[in-house]
Amino acid sequence: MFPNIEVRHLRAVVILAEELNFTRAAQILRISQAGLSKQIAEIEQQHHLHLFAREKGRIVELTDPKRAFVEEARAALFHTERAIHLAHAAHEGAENVLLIGHSHYADRAWISALFAIRLPLYPRLRLRLVTRSAMKLVRNVLIGELNLGLVTAPPEDSQITKVPFARSPLYVALQPSHPAAHKERVAVRDLAADEWILPGKNVDPIIRDAILRAAKIEGVPPKDGHEVMTAHQAVHLVSEHIGVAILFKPAGLRFHEEW
Repeated sequence: MFPNIEVRHLRAVVILAEELNFTRAAQILRISQAGLSKQIAEIEQQHHLHLFAREKGRIVELTDPKRAFVEEARAALFHTERAIHLAHAAHEGAENVLLIGHSHYADRAWISALFAIRLPLYPRLRLRLVTRSAMKLVRNVLIGELNLGLVTAPPEDSQITKVPFARSPLYVALQPSHPAAHKERVAVRDLAADEWILPGKNVDPIIRDAILRAAKIEGVPPKDGHEVMTAHQAVHLVSEHIGVAILFKPAGLRFHEEW
């Protein structure tokens, strides 16, 4: 654990780094925006850090040198939460805990199905879910921190056993005035004149590369692609007329256009 840093401070930094929005981060943490601002200010002042680039009081981005800090903070939180959970499980008599990771793109039906499974030979088996980016899930499985991960298009690795169980479509977020906005299905060539908004290289590089390969096959080079961490960020850029977003459909967002 980081010296003299409270868990609540680490959690505040991690959530804010993921959302890049004080309002959403405060809602997730269930504290006021003022309380969140205070926690961020405390950790930055106490340890002489400058974690977030700001513009007129609004967070613009996480500063590059501090991304490693956030990754380590996320790992520290994971180990702390896992230790607490395993201790509670042991106290309550659980024989074992199955740690399952999923991204925020995971279909809610998949999660419901997991909790609906009852194994007669393991009546006291507990399930615990954690949310991570796709590549983080793969790393967690490889190092043994997770038993399995629900990952879209996992990388080729001899240490990983991949079992396909569902197909998920890609979606396109468009302005209502876009020529393809009313199509039932959108093709790559329909987006040839637009700037593309894609998952960041560190968020889901496998899906990002698959999108770019599909575009290359169709002879459609993407224009000045923008990178985002979450679907909410992508949709915000679309609403600001920045471009079109190609992404998976996360829970809580509605799309009409399917690719």
